[in-house]
Amino acid sequence: MIKENFIKLYEDSFREHWDLAALSDYGSDTTFYFKDVAYEVARLHLLFKQCHLNRGDKIALVGKDCARWCIAYMAAITYGAVIVPILQDFNPNDIQHIINHSDAVLLFVSDRIWDSLEEDKIPNVKTAFSLKDYHCIHHSLGNEDQLLSETLDTLMKNKYPDGFTKEHILYADVDNSEVVEINYTSGTTGFSKGVMLTGNNLAGNVVYAKTLDLMFPGDEELCFLPLAHAYSCAFNLLAPMAIGSHVHILGKLPSPKILIKAFSDIRPNLIITVPLILEKMYKSVILPHLNKRTLRLALSIPLLDSHIYAQINKRLVETLGGRFCEVIVGGAAMSQDVTDFLCKIKFPVTIGYGMTECGPLISYSNHRFFEPTSCGHVLKDIMDVRIDSPDPYHQVGEIQVRGENVMKGYYKNEEATRNVFTDDGWLRTGDLGTIDEEKRIYIRGRNKTMILSSNGQNIYPEELEAKLNNMPFVMESLVIQKNDKLVAWVYPDYDTVDGTLIHHDDLPMIMEQNRVDVNKLLAPYEHISKIELYPTAFEKTPKKSIKRYLYQTL
Repeated sequence: MIKENFIKLYEDSFREHWDLAALSDYGSDTTFYFKDVAYEVARLHLLFKQCHLNRGDKIALVGKDCARWCIAYMAAITYGAVIVPILQDFNPNDIQHIINHSDAVLLFVSDRIWDSLEEDKIPNVKTAFSLKDYHCIHHSLGNEDQLLSETLDTLMKNKYPDGFTKEHILYADVDNSEVVEINYTSGTTGFSKGVMLTGNNLAGNVVYAKTLDLMFPGDEELCFLPLAHAYSCAFNLLAPMAIGSHVHILGKLPSPKILIKAFSDIRPNLIITVPLILEKMYKSVILPHLNKRTLRLALSIPLLDSHIYAQINKRLVETLGGRFCEVIVGGAAMSQDVTDFLCKIKFPVTIGYGMTECGPLISYSNHRFFEPTSCGHVLKDIMDVRIDSPDPYHQVGEIQVRGENVMKGYYKNEEATRNVFTDDGWLRTGDLGTIDEEKRIYIRGRNKTMILSSNGQNIYPEELEAKLNNMPFVMESLVIQKNDKLVAWVYPDYDTVDGTLIHHDDLPMIMEQNRVDVNKLLAPYEHISKIELYPTAFEKTPKKSIKRYLYQTL
């Protein structure tokens, strides 16, 4: 059990960092200092009492990422309630299902999403509040007037007649063994399940983050990943709030143009991202530059290549704000070509590994000790790993984990909980890989996506797709098995095509050449027999991983 109590981490942090900036909505004048967060949390606690909310009750939270989203989250857990963050990308029917399945009785929601929901289909929700300013938008008894902000202001004045101070911060006594969050997964291979995360699970992630010396009080961080996802929530909210860092919330689609401007404005001290961001920068900016004939010739000259790589690294660092100590990549596998190049130019990047069921972290290494083909060391004294294989160092098997971060189980789903744990208590990750003697994890693919060839060879489609995605005019790809042959569906990079003299009718011929070229990089049993153009981008999870299960039967 983690020694530090999860809730007390924030009780202590809010007092210690009282006068530091905590949360800002990027592009607006909205900034909450830690003292403002503490005040708003106290105000919401009074609101919860007005709503007769009991300890252990569920509070659902869905809407665009913003400072008030974060404050609602912190208010729920410090009150002793169970928070249920819901990805705003879910469709209204799924949102309603999660609200009902989680037994949520109170809801924080953006106005846009509320307009898409049907009140009679979420009957257990007694009260709903707008994330815009916490005004009441629904109350089952119809007396919304009793929950007006003026009433809360009066209650705050009555409770704190001399003003709210740091000495008034006193949160619920919640043991680390208790469930504090139910996070509904959005995976690539099936339907959502409610992951029950305890205070100990989340404290394991936060306390570990505090030991890394990557974030410090007063540091700046840019949040551009969905906060309802465990990865972003842990390291763009929970860790910074415990450490005293200042989180700027992008609150809009993170296009490269918008991100580069935000990096320049904020100059973050640490960058938390997913592979897609770096892969897009590599493919659209770096790769065309490297393919220029003059630069290729220069890179072939000894000593000059290191100078050129140093200049590329410098430019990339400056593009991302120029002040960060490290870029941490998680949430999905990153292209090995991109990883190798970033390591070659000595860019401070590292790749971690985790899953929602571990809230989320399983492995991580500082970029100085990062092995390019791995996803870091298993968290020392927090997590343990084993490979379900006769030879875990060389023969691929399922990665299984146990430790402080492992969830309690799936909410109201005993069968799924039984199936995901081994008889001796290890969590089956569903990922395939190996480990080395230093307990670095090397991932090969997903158990459910692995393809068995006609001659019994294991094929990991993610590895083939990573190579194919680096071919000319390929935006993204999906490798499937048809009649014992491998077929690749490719969604072309039309923006790049339209910037050239190439006609769309030429794409089949170009893709055939891509097929020939990529097969040269693959083992014979991995060869792609055909490339078919796909008309649209593939549907993805919020982590930007393709929802593979949607394409299994097409």
